Amino acid sequence: MNPLILPITVLSLLLGTTMTFTASHWLLVWVGLEINTMAIIPLMIYQHHPRATEATTKYFLTQATASATLLFAGVINAWLTGQWNITEITSPISATLTSLALALKIGLAPLHFWLPEVLQGLNLFTGLILSTWQKLAPFAILLQLYHLLNPTLLMLMGISSILIGGWGGLNQTQLRKILAYSSIAHIGWMVVILHYSPNLTLLNLTIYIMMTSSLFLMFNTNNTTKINSIAISSTKSPLLMTMTMLTLLSLGGLPPLTGFMPKWLILQEMTKQNLLIPATIMALAALLSLFFYLRLSYAITLTLPPNPITSSSSWRTKTTQSTLTLSLMIPLSLLMLPLTPLTLSLVT
Repeated sequence: MNPLILPITVLSLLLGTTMTFTASHWLLVWVGLEINTMAIIPLMIYQHHPRATEATTKYFLTQATASATLLFAGVINAWLTGQWNITEITSPISATLTSLALALKIGLAPLHFWLPEVLQGLNLFTGLILSTWQKLAPFAILLQLYHLLNPTLLMLMGISSILIGGWGGLNQTQLRKILAYSSIAHIGWMVVILHYSPNLTLLNLTIYIMMTSSLFLMFNTNNTTKINSIAISSTKSPLLMTMTMLTLLSLGGLPPLTGFMPKWLILQEMTKQNLLIPATIMALAALLSLFFYLRLSYAITLTLPPNPITSSSSWRTKTTQSTLTLSLMIPLSLLMLPLTPLTLSLVT
């Protein structure tokens, strides 16, 4: 690959997301999403592996469908209202199509089917970009349109996403698929509370990005992609694997870790809105996700690799990767719960 392609691709990712953040015209929003999609494709297919090619093809077709649906919703809204402003949605058809298009963009159930397969075909660094940065542009649109979208539809898709994300990850052995179903479940929490408190959605998205980035960087540092390889990695770098276990528990929402904060605040807000049944379903469905996080924690801390006398020992090589980002993300992923009062005062 030409050395100029990587900086051009990164700049295009930044440009597409920034354009979506700042635009209020339907066509400019669509162009920003298209630039964002096309910029990540060279990174996805960089491996020249059949799985990477398959994942890139699936991602392109899915995102093209979502972008076409979003553009169709904008055209219908302009036809009915004469307005190209993204915040002037008055047609229920346009609002519903916009919700479905953005759900397909971010991998929200029942339009989640592409995310585990695509993430499984990518390397860990590109999977990190897909799980974090690529969520920002669609959520920027959702945060602008939350008062115009159907709250019942958002609630149904959010709860189904939490349930499917929990059930889907139970029987997985590939770490990337587990993180994909974890992403589906966390997106469900964000979408459920979107109509009632968009600030909590933004807080949940920020904390999710920090925790997921920490996990992807840890797995990339140890080059682990399966549950079986985690136990071997624990003997090479015990401290890093301990941090990985704590980050997994934080992602599951256990106190006193950072991941407990958004779930606590979201359930509290839903109780204030008299949404007791959905809040109960979400709290119980969170136990499904917690189960496969505990599976990974068990594999990290309580299992040892087979070590017969005739087996060769694995070398503990010094990593050449930069660990600055990882060292910044780990404390944020674990130790922010005492800052809940300050965070709550900022988001309300």
